[in-house]
Amino acid sequence: MLSSQNPQPPTEPPVAQADPAGPTLDELIARARRLREDLDAARRADPRATAGEPVRRAAWELVGSWLDDVGEQLHELRTAPDPPAPASSAPRVGSAEWNLLTDGAIWSDDLYAIFGRPRREGPLTLDQLPSFLPAEDQPALTAAVTGCLVDGRPMDCEFRITRPDGTLRTVRMAGEPVLDDDGGTVALWAMIRDVDEVRYPVPSQRGPGSRARRGGVAGREVERALAEEAHGAPATAPGDLEVAARYLPAGRSAPLTGKWCDALELLGGASLLSVGDLAGRGPAAVAGTATALGAIRGIALAGQSPAALLGHLNQLLDRGAHPVLASVLCCRYEPADRSLVWAQAGHPAPLLCRDGTGWALPRPTGTLLGAVGDTAYAERTDPLRPGDVLVLHTDGLFSDIPERGATGHAGDHRLIDLADRLSAAGTAAECLRLIVEERAEHDRHDDACVLVARVGR
Repeated sequence: MLSSQNPQPPTEPPVAQADPAGPTLDELIARARRLREDLDAARRADPRATAGEPVRRAAWELVGSWLDDVGEQLHELRTAPDPPAPASSAPRVGSAEWNLLTDGAIWSDDLYAIFGRPRREGPLTLDQLPSFLPAEDQPALTAAVTGCLVDGRPMDCEFRITRPDGTLRTVRMAGEPVLDDDGGTVALWAMIRDVDEVRYPVPSQRGPGSRARRGGVAGREVERALAEEAHGAPATAPGDLEVAARYLPAGRSAPLTGKWCDALELLGGASLLSVGDLAGRGPAAVAGTATALGAIRGIALAGQSPAALLGHLNQLLDRGAHPVLASVLCCRYEPADRSLVWAQAGHPAPLLCRDGTGWALPRPTGTLLGAVGDTAYAERTDPLRPGDVLVLHTDGLFSDIPERGATGHAGDHRLIDLADRLSAAGTAAECLRLIVEERAEHDRHDDACVLVARVGR
């Protein structure tokens, strides 16, 4: 079977997973409370926060607000009534792999059940799949598959399928191209989730002043703050790592999405850099992103490694009241030895620019968050040098199809072509400006987040 991961296997062993049964809600609530207490203690010990620096104080308050969001939502899950039984006994998620060389397909048993298709009839080929969608839903699937196979970008779309009994089911399909050793696209791998099965009324509808709504607003406020920071003085992380980041919106009429980028100073001097994309659009996606980002920060402050962090976050997304899919890249920078420890969940790898040359770092194994409950995330360590520039980004940075074809896990050619200029730039903010200028007006069909980290010379 083809693999959707980078052809070069990671040298590090997968991180051991926790008990599949997972902690109880009461245990998670207790953990969230302890994290909040630890955060308060760390804040009191921070001389810059106690000295009254407004930016520093606001950062601590924002992290605390996110942890409060997590605790409140866990409490609501504990007190909420059980959801109604789903209308169908179909499983929530299945997987598929379509081989472009042979036109063959491999489906999991769960995917047959989602489609209501007898296994003896075999899987649908990629060409047959659109015919099982209503006509009005077919363009969305076609556009997503084309962008994935031609442009080498991960895909994420929602559409309806018609089952043999005539009923319609809404599914979400998230996938990525499978590349051979030469970087050519040879297959499409995807996870398909039955969205109808997990869509039931939310136990309580919060008002405009609720914490959930504030969480969604906070996400956009963070993005605007990062944008202002990128145009002004760059943020300097501990050690000699300089960071600049920006949220790049799509057109004015485009709905909000669940994309983010974030940098966090950890206890002991390390830095956490993360970018991600939560499936979905609209206010619900923004609110979910704020919760996911709060969980990432809280888990990182508890001392978890990037791979272990993704494992915990995967369980959180998979076992919530409304399971979702997300791609995430999580990096920990250690200033003592200038090492980058990182893990990914179905996300593009960091681009490293060194001495005028750029390349995407080989990806350790890691599937999309929320796709498989019990899965291991691998981790790799890359040594950095003074003057190195790292570019972390979400999908959608460039909306058009590059002239040189697929990009995939080898990195986007338009970023790689900027490597000499990024290496010569004097600051992270200047690097970010070069990338933003490369993203022309016609590229703004989708929003994106970009984070640039530069190691001091």
